[in-house]
Amino acid sequence: MICVTIGRGRHSSLLAEWKTAAEAGAQLVELRLDCLRRDPDLKRLLSNRITPVVITIRRGADGGLYRGEEEKRQKLLREAIVMGVEYVDLELDTAKEIRRYGKTQRIVSVHDFKKTPDRIEEISEEIEKYDPDIVKIACLARSLPDASRLLSFVANSKRPSIGIAMGPLGLFTRVLGAKYGSPFTYSGFNPDLTFAPGMPAFSELANDYYYDKINAETEVFGVIGDPIAHSLSPAIHNAAFRHLGLNKILVPFLVPQGTLKDSLKALTPVGMKGFSVTIPHKEAVVPLLSAVDKSVERTGACNTVVVQEDGK
Repeated sequence: MICVTIGRGRHSSLLAEWKTAAEAGAQLVELRLDCLRRDPDLKRLLSNRITPVVITIRRGADGGLYRGEEEKRQKLLREAIVMGVEYVDLELDTAKEIRRYGKTQRIVSVHDFKKTPDRIEEISEEIEKYDPDIVKIACLARSLPDASRLLSFVANSKRPSIGIAMGPLGLFTRVLGAKYGSPFTYSGFNPDLTFAPGMPAFSELANDYYYDKINAETEVFGVIGDPIAHSLSPAIHNAAFRHLGLNKILVPFLVPQGTLKDSLKALTPVGMKGFSVTIPHKEAVVPLLSAVDKSVERTGACNTVVVQEDGK
């Protein structure tokens, strides 16, 4: 599923946007109650839920807007659990204080808005101590290898996990998590609000990437470049794949100039079947290829790479 994150200052605005998101096809909504300008009225918000929900009350230290007393915040989370919400998002220290109750699933999360830690697996092991249903690690990626490590964490995790590389280098982790077992990914809905660096819009994930169609058998293709956010290749190719009934996905990879070799090495676990090459890598990619056709020999530039079964 795509979890649509919604946060507004007024209860009425929050409810209205939730309804609009559901009408647009959202199956799961994260309510960021830390965005409300007054104390959350849980009965008003949750008595008649429009969709399943994730309840999040993020503190300032964790990238949120909550500035109230910690005791009151934890009380609200407990009340939401008693009301039977589908998920609550608990930071590591909060998970120590709030016990499991009823059918509510616990997302135990760690966020780092400055970097991607070296020891992601150790963080996951620490989270595991606090009885999570879902492990969530979201970090700012400063390199493509950073982002790739977060996706590898998801692929190798024994428990349902969400690994998000925040920032422009990490969009592919938000899309390809579905291939490696992530229970859901996060998206924005209101174009005027941003909850995390690099968070895509719901319409983008649903319409350009057909996120709900991605599974373990989906073959991955890419387009590499710098810049890459403007590229129409994902929307065009993915529409063609769907039209032809092909279980394939094309995603963009931001590969900064001068990092091509290391970046391609870092993407090996993704298992790309091939990729398009755009500026500034058309010439730089040629020395890295196992074989080239005559047009590449003549021009010294390449715009399409096929990865064979043996990895060449």
